[in-house]
Amino acid sequence: MLVRDIFKEKRATFSFEFFPPKTSGGWEKLFLTIADLTRLKPSWVSVTYGAGGSTRENTHNLVVRIKKETDLTVVSHLTCVETGREETLANLKRYDSEGIHNILALRGDPPLGMGSLQGGSRDFPHAADLVGFIKDKFPHMCVGVAGFPEGHPQTPNRLLEIDYLKQKVDAGADYIITQLFFDNRDFYDFRDRCELAGIHVPIIAGIMPIISRGGMLRMSELAAGARFPAALIRAVQRAGSDESVERVGVHWATEQVRDLIENHVRGIHFYTLNNAKATLKIYETLGVDDSSQLE
Repeated sequence: MLVRDIFKEKRATFSFEFFPPKTSGGWEKLFLTIADLTRLKPSWVSVTYGAGGSTRENTHNLVVRIKKETDLTVVSHLTCVETGREETLANLKRYDSEGIHNILALRGDPPLGMGSLQGGSRDFPHAADLVGFIKDKFPHMCVGVAGFPEGHPQTPNRLLEIDYLKQKVDAGADYIITQLFFDNRDFYDFRDRCELAGIHVPIIAGIMPIISRGGMLRMSELAAGARFPAALIRAVQRAGSDESVERVGVHWATEQVRDLIENHVRGIHFYTLNNAKATLKIYETLGVDDSSQLE
């Protein structure tokens, strides 16, 4: 099913993100995680690329396996970095032949050791170029893009940032998934600014619960510029162990989700890090057994 059609059926969507494991044992562990989360009846799941498309083949294999072995709607990430038109076209043809018609089009991260990139590849300098290419060659596909409630780390000009996002939507993007954030006010302000800019596609809130102090540090690197509210930092500092930090993180994320639902969010996307535990606890704390009860 196309994600854009899911929005027509559901008031709010709930989705999970996974990444391709590096070992054979990791693959089996991941499918146990997917099995645990499937009972929550997510609207769809997505699969990431590594930096510079480094897990491209594993991403394809995981997407196809999920498609074949589960009833889940699956979205594959596709990036601009280190990818030209011919290779991208070949990847899209493979997905099309396998019945994979949902793509998340991203500029992507540079490969390790390459430093930061101001743009994507020569053929796709920006995500908007990739969106336009997909829609031109495969107009039946559904394409999502990324949004940044706290600001894009490489676009300090917040007015230009929204202009660039509008370019992706004008190129054919069907919906937006945001980078993780910890203060819902940032999301609401971002949503309002999108409305003012004439962006009217569904905007999905990205949520990643903190599960350890080390994980919190990695989050700040993963989402460059991520803003941790003082109240959250204070609660983490009070926690005496990583087990306590996880309780703090799950509680904080649960309250974010509760507030987002009450304020009519179109969807929530959980960055699971291939671990079902925190997401399951959020659902348990909300007192629901599956996503349909949250709509």
